[in-house]
Amino acid sequence: MIQEILVTTQNNSGLAHIAPMGIHVNGDDIIILPFRPSTTLDNLLASKTAVLNYCDDVRVFAGCLTGRRNWPLMAAEKINGQVLQCALAHTELELVRIEEDQTRPRLFCKAVHTVNHGPFMGFNRAQYSVLEAAILISRLNRLPLAKIEAEIDYLRIGLEKTAGNRELEAWGWLMDVIENFKAEAKA
Repeated sequence: MIQEILVTTQNNSGLAHIAPMGIHVNGDDIIILPFRPSTTLDNLLASKTAVLNYCDDVRVFAGCLTGRRNWPLMAAEKINGQVLQCALAHTELELVRIEEDQTRPRLFCKAVHTVNHGPFMGFNRAQYSVLEAAILISRLNRLPLAKIEAEIDYLRIGLEKTAGNRELEAWGWLMDVIENFKAEAKA
């Protein structure tokens, strides 16, 4: 199973990095597959720890993909790491094994501590739309623009029916990235 999550890692100087990514959950194994090169990979290899942040504020997902990475953090409880303050829950991880790969190593982690901070009240369709649009934005250089635009048009239906202010703000950030991408392609 793949879960879209916010992963926080930190370097040896304590500088935190937030990255949205799809992690793989297979029984007790939590597998993080960051691409080379990446800050998440460098930090996880150096510190041997990471935090999974379960968050319903889709602005964080969209923000990380659009250069808005300054989200409030707090110290993890059992590992040397950082937790998003807006997380509804988090799981602290330790790296236990690495399967090397030139493009995307598989980092096997074990959960050492999980905390619930607040209730999960469910997702609306706008939140789903923003998450899917964020994934599309992360693939602008790998997918045909026409495919991305067609999927964005479909996602916009759910957004327009159910969005609140947070979802509309996140959507706007993502649409700005697409417009900038198209403008650069024309130049």
